[in-house]
Amino acid sequence: MFSSFPSFRRFSPHAVSLLAAAALAGCASSPVASPADPLESVNRAVFAVNEQVDKYVAEPVAKGYEAVTPSPVRTAVSNVYGNLSDVGNFANNLLQGKGVEAAESLMRVAINSVLGIGGLIDIATPAGLQKHSQDFGLTLGTWGVPAGPYVVLPLFGPSTARDGVGLLADHWLAPVTYLDPAWRNAMTGAGIVNGRANLLGATDLLSLAALDKYTFVRDAYLQRRHYLLRDGADPLPAYEEEDAAPALAAAPPAPDGAVASRAD
Repeated sequence: MFSSFPSFRRFSPHAVSLLAAAALAGCASSPVASPADPLESVNRAVFAVNEQVDKYVAEPVAKGYEAVTPSPVRTAVSNVYGNLSDVGNFANNLLQGKGVEAAESLMRVAINSVLGIGGLIDIATPAGLQKHSQDFGLTLGTWGVPAGPYVVLPLFGPSTARDGVGLLADHWLAPVTYLDPAWRNAMTGAGIVNGRANLLGATDLLSLAALDKYTFVRDAYLQRRHYLLRDGADPLPAYEEEDAAPALAAAPPAPDGAVASRAD
Protein backbone atom coordinates (compact mmCIF):
# COMPACT_ATOMS: atom_id res chain seq x y z
CA MET A 1 0.00 0.00 0.00
CA PHE A 2 2.91 2.28 0.56
CA SER A 3 4.96 1.83 -2.57
CA SER A 4 6.82 5.09 -2.15
CA PHE A 5 8.72 3.41 0.66
CA PRO A 6 9.67 -0.14 1.43
CA SER A 7 7.31 -1.68 3.97
CA PHE A 8 7.34 -0.09 7.41
CA ARG A 9 8.99 -3.02 9.11
CA ARG A 10 11.90 -2.88 6.64
CA PHE A 11 12.27 0.87 6.30
CA SER A 12 13.28 2.27 9.68
CA PRO A 13 13.04 5.96 10.58
CA HIS A 14 16.80 6.12 9.95
CA ALA A 15 16.33 4.86 6.41
CA VAL A 16 13.54 7.35 5.82
CA SER A 17 15.78 10.16 7.02
CA LEU A 18 18.41 9.12 4.46
CA LEU A 19 15.90 9.42 1.64
CA ALA A 20 14.76 12.75 3.01
CA ALA A 21 18.37 13.94 3.07
CA ALA A 22 18.73 12.95 -0.56
CA ALA A 23 15.63 14.93 -1.41
CA LEU A 24 16.83 18.00 0.43
CA ALA A 25 20.10 17.79 -1.43
CA GLY A 26 18.12 18.20 -4.64
CA CYS A 27 19.15 14.82 -6.01
CA ALA A 28 17.14 12.91 -8.60
CA SER A 29 17.21 9.50 -10.14
CA SER A 30 16.63 8.46 -13.72
CA PRO A 31 15.44 5.11 -15.10
CA VAL A 32 18.29 2.59 -14.97
CA ALA A 33 17.91 -1.12 -15.73
CA SER A 34 19.02 -3.42 -12.92
CA PRO A 35 20.03 -7.08 -13.23
CA ALA A 36 18.37 -7.60 -9.85
CA ASP A 37 15.03 -6.56 -11.34
CA PRO A 38 14.17 -8.98 -14.20
CA LEU A 39 10.44 -8.50 -13.53
CA GLU A 40 10.59 -4.72 -13.95
CA SER A 41 7.62 -4.39 -16.31
CA VAL A 42 5.32 -6.28 -13.93
CA ASN A 43 6.81 -4.55 -10.91
CA ARG A 44 6.20 -1.11 -12.40
CA ALA A 45 2.55 -1.98 -13.00
CA VAL A 46 2.08 -3.11 -9.40
CA PHE A 47 4.00 -0.07 -8.18
CA ALA A 48 1.66 2.24 -10.10
CA VAL A 49 -1.42 0.59 -8.57
CA ASN A 50 0.10 0.80 -5.09
CA GLU A 51 0.81 4.48 -5.66
CA GLN A 52 -2.82 5.15 -6.48
CA VAL A 53 -4.06 3.22 -3.44
CA ASP A 54 -1.65 5.17 -1.28
CA LYS A 55 -2.62 8.50 -2.85
CA TYR A 56 -6.38 8.09 -2.60
CA VAL A 57 -6.75 5.90 0.50
CA ALA A 58 -3.76 5.57 2.81
CA GLU A 59 -2.39 9.10 2.64
CA PRO A 60 -5.72 10.91 3.20
CA VAL A 61 -6.51 8.64 6.15
CA ALA A 62 -3.04 9.22 7.60
CA LYS A 63 -3.39 12.98 7.23
CA GLY A 64 -6.77 12.88 8.95
CA TYR A 65 -5.32 10.80 11.77
CA GLU A 66 -2.44 13.23 12.18
CA ALA A 67 -4.82 16.20 12.24
CA VAL A 68 -7.02 14.86 15.02
CA THR A 69 -4.48 12.95 17.12
CA PRO A 70 -2.18 14.89 19.49
CA SER A 71 1.54 14.29 19.03
CA PRO A 72 2.01 12.64 22.49
CA VAL A 73 -0.71 10.13 21.62
CA ARG A 74 0.91 9.32 18.27
CA THR A 75 4.23 8.85 20.05
CA ALA A 76 2.63 6.49 22.55
CA VAL A 77 1.03 4.47 19.75
CA SER A 78 4.37 4.25 17.94
CA ASN A 79 6.00 3.09 21.19
CA VAL A 80 3.45 0.29 21.58
CA TYR A 81 4.11 -1.06 18.10
CA GLY A 82 7.85 -0.61 18.59
CA ASN A 83 7.61 -2.69 21.75
CA LEU A 84 5.68 -5.42 19.94
CA SER A 85 8.27 -5.45 17.15
CA ASP A 86 11.00 -6.23 19.69
CA VAL A 87 9.45 -9.69 20.13
CA GLY A 88 10.29 -10.47 16.49
CA ASN A 89 13.65 -8.74 16.90
CA PHE A 90 14.45 -11.07 19.79
CA ALA A 91 13.53 -14.18 17.78
CA ASN A 92 15.45 -13.15 14.65
CA ASN A 93 18.56 -12.06 16.53
CA LEU A 94 18.50 -15.41 18.32
CA LEU A 95 18.13 -17.29 15.03
CA GLN A 96 21.09 -15.34 13.64
CA GLY A 97 23.26 -16.30 16.61
CA LYS A 98 23.42 -12.75 17.97
CA GLY A 99 23.13 -13.55 21.66
CA VAL A 100 23.77 -10.07 23.05
CA GLU A 101 21.33 -8.41 20.66
CA ALA A 102 18.69 -11.07 21.40
CA ALA A 103 19.10 -10.58 25.16
CA GLU A 104 18.82 -6.80 24.82
CA SER A 105 15.69 -7.13 22.67
CA LEU A 106 14.09 -9.40 25.27
CA MET A 107 15.03 -7.00 28.06
CA ARG A 108 13.50 -4.13 26.08
CA VAL A 109 10.20 -6.01 25.86
CA ALA A 110 10.22 -6.79 29.58
CA ILE A 111 11.14 -3.26 30.69
CA ASN A 112 8.84 -1.40 28.31
CA SER A 113 5.93 -3.76 28.94
CA VAL A 114 6.15 -3.45 32.73
CA LEU A 115 7.68 -0.05 33.51
CA GLY A 116 6.48 1.52 30.26
CA ILE A 117 2.82 0.63 30.89
CA GLY A 118 2.42 -1.92 28.15
CA GLY A 119 4.89 -0.15 25.89
CA LEU A 120 3.20 3.26 25.89
CA ILE A 121 6.45 4.77 27.17
CA ASP A 122 9.86 3.78 25.85
CA ILE A 123 11.88 3.31 29.01
CA ALA A 124 14.50 0.97 27.53
CA THR A 125 16.10 3.36 25.02
CA PRO A 126 16.97 6.13 27.53
CA ALA A 127 18.19 3.36 29.84
CA GLY A 128 20.81 2.43 27.22
CA LEU A 129 19.22 -0.69 25.71
CA GLN A 130 19.70 -0.26 21.97
CA LYS A 131 17.02 -1.45 19.55
CA HIS A 132 18.29 -4.19 17.22
CA SER A 133 15.80 -4.32 14.35
CA GLN A 134 15.80 -7.60 12.42
CA ASP A 135 13.35 -9.59 10.33
CA PHE A 136 13.21 -13.09 8.92
CA GLY A 137 14.31 -11.93 5.48
CA LEU A 138 17.59 -10.81 7.02
CA THR A 139 17.76 -14.06 8.98
CA LEU A 140 17.49 -16.04 5.74
CA GLY A 141 20.19 -13.83 4.21
CA THR A 142 22.46 -14.50 7.18
CA TRP A 143 21.93 -18.22 6.60
CA GLY A 144 23.12 -17.79 3.01
CA VAL A 145 19.78 -17.75 1.17
CA PRO A 146 20.12 -15.50 -1.92
CA ALA A 147 17.75 -12.56 -2.29
CA GLY A 148 16.34 -13.63 -5.62
CA PRO A 149 14.66 -11.14 -7.95
CA TYR A 150 13.32 -7.80 -6.78
CA VAL A 151 9.53 -7.78 -6.58
CA VAL A 152 6.87 -5.20 -5.76
CA LEU A 153 4.12 -6.84 -3.73
CA PRO A 154 0.53 -5.60 -3.98
CA LEU A 155 -0.14 -3.27 -1.03
CA PHE A 156 3.08 -4.30 0.76
CA GLY A 157 5.44 -2.61 -1.70
CA PRO A 158 9.14 -3.30 -2.41
CA SER A 159 10.57 -6.69 -1.52
CA THR A 160 12.59 -9.58 -2.91
CA ALA A 161 11.72 -13.24 -3.28
CA ARG A 162 13.56 -13.97 -0.04
CA ASP A 163 12.04 -11.04 1.83
CA GLY A 164 8.58 -12.03 0.65
CA VAL A 165 9.02 -15.40 2.35
CA GLY A 166 10.34 -13.52 5.37
CA LEU A 167 7.09 -11.54 5.54
CA LEU A 168 5.15 -14.75 6.12
CA ALA A 169 7.47 -15.85 8.92
CA ASP A 170 7.38 -12.41 10.53
CA HIS A 171 3.59 -12.60 10.53
CA TRP A 172 3.75 -15.68 12.74
CA LEU A 173 6.34 -14.06 15.01
CA ALA A 174 4.16 -11.00 15.61
CA PRO A 175 2.20 -11.08 18.92
CA VAL A 176 -0.76 -9.32 17.27
CA THR A 177 -1.32 -12.41 15.11
CA TYR A 178 -2.50 -14.38 18.13
CA LEU A 179 -5.07 -11.89 19.39
CA ASP A 180 -8.83 -12.25 19.02
CA PRO A 181 -9.71 -11.34 15.40
CA ALA A 182 -11.50 -8.14 16.40
CA TRP A 183 -8.50 -6.89 18.38
CA ARG A 184 -6.06 -8.16 15.77
CA ASN A 185 -7.79 -6.32 12.94
CA ALA A 186 -8.14 -3.12 14.96
CA MET A 187 -4.48 -3.11 16.01
CA THR A 188 -3.28 -3.95 12.51
CA GLY A 189 -5.29 -1.10 11.03
CA ALA A 190 -4.16 1.35 13.69
CA GLY A 191 -0.54 0.35 13.14
CA ILE A 192 -0.79 0.89 9.38
CA VAL A 193 -2.37 4.32 9.75
CA ASN A 194 0.08 5.43 12.45
CA GLY A 195 3.06 4.16 10.47
CA ARG A 196 1.89 5.91 7.30
CA ALA A 197 1.38 9.15 9.24
CA ASN A 198 4.98 8.97 10.46
CA LEU A 199 6.17 9.01 6.84
CA LEU A 200 4.06 11.88 5.50
CA GLY A 201 6.86 14.46 5.39
CA ALA A 202 9.40 12.07 3.90
CA THR A 203 7.09 10.96 1.08
CA ASP A 204 6.48 14.60 0.13
CA LEU A 205 10.25 15.12 -0.14
CA LEU A 206 10.69 11.98 -2.23
CA SER A 207 8.01 13.13 -4.68
CA LEU A 208 9.99 16.32 -5.26
CA ALA A 209 13.38 14.60 -5.48
CA ALA A 210 13.03 11.63 -7.78
CA LEU A 211 12.55 11.85 -11.54
CA ASP A 212 11.69 8.16 -11.53
CA LYS A 213 10.31 7.12 -8.14
CA TYR A 214 10.25 3.45 -9.07
CA THR A 215 14.01 3.30 -9.75
CA PHE A 216 14.81 5.45 -6.73
CA VAL A 217 12.76 3.29 -4.36
CA ARG A 218 14.07 0.04 -5.84
CA ASP A 219 17.72 0.99 -5.52
CA ALA A 220 17.25 2.51 -2.08
CA TYR A 221 15.50 -0.64 -0.89
CA LEU A 222 18.12 -3.03 -2.25
CA GLN A 223 21.04 -1.00 -0.93
CA ARG A 224 19.37 -0.65 2.47
CA ARG A 225 18.86 -4.42 2.71
CA HIS A 226 22.47 -4.99 1.62
CA TYR A 227 23.59 -2.58 4.35
CA LEU A 228 21.50 -4.29 7.04
CA LEU A 229 22.67 -7.76 6.03
CA ARG A 230 26.27 -6.62 6.39
CA ASP A 231 25.49 -5.05 9.79
CA GLY A 232 26.60 -1.68 8.47
CA ALA A 233 30.01 -2.94 7.30
CA ASP A 234 29.39 -1.44 3.86
CA PRO A 235 28.38 2.22 4.26
CA LEU A 236 25.38 3.64 2.46
CA PRO A 237 25.98 6.35 -0.16
CA ALA A 238 26.80 9.80 1.24
CA TYR A 239 23.46 11.43 0.47
CA GLU A 240 24.66 14.84 1.53
CA GLU A 241 27.08 14.90 -1.39
CA GLU A 242 25.81 16.50 -4.58
CA ASP A 243 26.37 13.49 -6.82
CA ALA A 244 25.22 10.82 -4.35
CA ALA A 245 21.77 10.08 -5.78
CA PRO A 246 22.94 9.52 -9.37
CA ALA A 247 25.47 7.08 -7.99
CA LEU A 248 22.70 5.39 -6.03
CA ALA A 249 20.61 4.92 -9.14
CA ALA A 250 23.43 3.96 -11.49
CA ALA A 251 25.27 1.37 -9.41
CA PRO A 252 23.23 -1.82 -8.90
CA PRO A 253 23.76 -3.43 -5.48
CA ALA A 254 26.01 -6.42 -5.09
CA PRO A 255 24.27 -9.80 -5.42
CA ASP A 256 22.98 -10.92 -2.04
CA GLY A 257 24.38 -14.37 -2.46
CA ALA A 258 27.87 -12.92 -2.31
CA VAL A 259 26.93 -10.68 0.58
CA ALA A 260 25.52 -13.50 2.61
CA SER A 261 28.66 -15.58 2.21
CA ARG A 262 30.71 -12.77 3.69
CA ALA A 263 28.23 -12.04 6.46
CA ASP A 264 28.41 -15.49 8.09
